[in-house]
Amino acid sequence: MDLSNYLLMKHEMSLIVLFLILIIYDLFASDNAKKYYFPVACTLFLAHTVLCFFFKDNGTSFAGMYVTGPAYLTIKNILNIGVFLILLQANSWLKKPGSLIKRGEFFMLTILTLIGMNLMISSGNFLLFYIGLETASLPIAALVAFDKYRLESAEAGAKYIFNAIFSSGIMVFGLSFLYGACGTLYYTDIAMSIYSTPMVIMAMIFVLAGIFFKISLVPFHLWAPDTYQGAPTNVTLYLSTISKGAAVFALMVILFKVFPVLSEIWQGVIWIIILLTITIGNLFALRQKNMKRFLAFSSISQAGYIMLSVFTGTAEGMAATIFYVFVYVFSNLAAFGVISAIEDKTGKVSMDDYNGLYYTNPKLALAMMIAMFSLGGIPPTAGFFSKLFVFMFAMQQGHVLLVFLAFLNTVISLYYYLLVVKAMFIKKSSSPIESVSTDGYLKVSLVVSMVGIFLVGMVSCFYQYIDKASFGIY
Repeated sequence: MDLSNYLLMKHEMSLIVLFLILIIYDLFASDNAKKYYFPVACTLFLAHTVLCFFFKDNGTSFAGMYVTGPAYLTIKNILNIGVFLILLQANSWLKKPGSLIKRGEFFMLTILTLIGMNLMISSGNFLLFYIGLETASLPIAALVAFDKYRLESAEAGAKYIFNAIFSSGIMVFGLSFLYGACGTLYYTDIAMSIYSTPMVIMAMIFVLAGIFFKISLVPFHLWAPDTYQGAPTNVTLYLSTISKGAAVFALMVILFKVFPVLSEIWQGVIWIIILLTITIGNLFALRQKNMKRFLAFSSISQAGYIMLSVFTGTAEGMAATIFYVFVYVFSNLAAFGVISAIEDKTGKVSMDDYNGLYYTNPKLALAMMIAMFSLGGIPPTAGFFSKLFVFMFAMQQGHVLLVFLAFLNTVISLYYYLLVVKAMFIKKSSSPIESVSTDGYLKVSLVVSMVGIFLVGMVSCFYQYIDKASFGIY
């Protein structure tokens, strides 16, 4: 075996080394040393995140099964930042008696699923893509059911794993037809030999349906609210940002590297799916009172907006996709960080519980307000610029009607995002949430998220860097 094949897999190899260090630490460290497990694990992951920004690899390995380049490295770096901030937010939850003994497992499962997502992102062959998909999905199911003695968590884990199995089976069924039609699983080889026949079209639909599940696009979305509500809040945050971001990028690569010849067919299908996803996500979010379920439907709607940039099929659209994921990570991190802080201390997750939050927890209320503004696309937050770029590039490609309908849905989304702001700042409560103290790790995560929400939108170098890197996908 030629070990040089691994030289391009620096992100994955770094994560594997980190995984091995943490598992050895967890198994063999003394009880006194284990007290420092959390800060050591976070410090090591931060070192990995910083180190990955110095990787400038470009090329293929394993006979083209693994592909890397500027765009691939950029999305991986964004996911690393998101995971690091999620780990910081998990400290308070992991210190609880039921979770403390499983703290090592949480870090190892999180790193393992991130390795799988990196493989999905850099796949040049459907076999490696499927290996990455399963490597990501199985640890996520364990994370969703992490609080196994809590009925909601166990139920959410069961729902997630069953839906993951069915979607995976559908995708493999499609891959079998695709292999039968083209005689290969390499992206570039399929693109050169594919042609429009009923069997190929059916294969494409089945393959895309399996990926649509990961992104929670309509009609493959109903698992998300139940899973998000039942899973631990930090795991819900991981699902709604990191998992979704990786799947969106992988789908973007597959659409334009594997099925460009069939673009006239899948563009019509995705046009309808985008509209349904944005609309249904918004309409159902209006009715939610549980904050985690509320953000679940919000994330479904946000997936539709992300797909609107993927739909354009241009290099500018690719840049808008990556930029939208970047902004979405910070916005969701801020929102779920506040929910996590309140839930850990009080157990309250209903929107009605947030009535008058500003009067008892002004800093948390301010952080939640900024997050809602960014998710809704209100200037000067980065969420405004991410939606602006998505709409602008879609308009340039002539999708005027779709952009108009998406814009109308944005008005609807503003209404329900502002419901949260209204509850915190205007409504009064007879039993308001008491003053909540947060640990230093969560404070750092929230501050970084707040800075990111404003800085990423108003400082042009972030978008320019992503725009330059997006051309590496071709």
